[in-house]
Amino acid sequence: MAESLTPEQHALADRIESALAQATAAEVRQIAELLARKSYGELLGQTEFEVRDLVHRIGAKAVETALIERKKGATSAAAPAVRTAAKPPNSNAGKRKPS
Repeated sequence: MAESLTPEQHALADRIESALAQATAAEVRQIAELLARKSYGELLGQTEFEVRDLVHRIGAKAVETALIERKKGATSAAAPAVRTAAKPPNSNAGKRKPS
C-alpha cells in the first residue's frame, strides 16, 4: 500500500511527472513505433530486449529528472541570514613574546 504524500511531496511529484513526460516523449514514441512495426510473432525475443533498453533509458531519465527537480525546489526559498564574521585577530595572535 502506497503512503500518502505531504503537500510538498505532491508538488514535487507533479513537477517530476511534467518534466519526465517531456524528457521521455521520444523514447515512448520509439517504443510505440517499434511495437507497431513488429508482427505478432516478432513481439517476443529480440523485440523484448529492444523495448527493455528503451525503458531503461526512461528510468535513467526519471532519476535524473528527480534530482534536477529536487535541486530546483531546494533553491526556491530565500537563503537564511548569515551572521557577519567576527573581527579578525590582530597580527600578533598566536605568537610567543620573546623571553
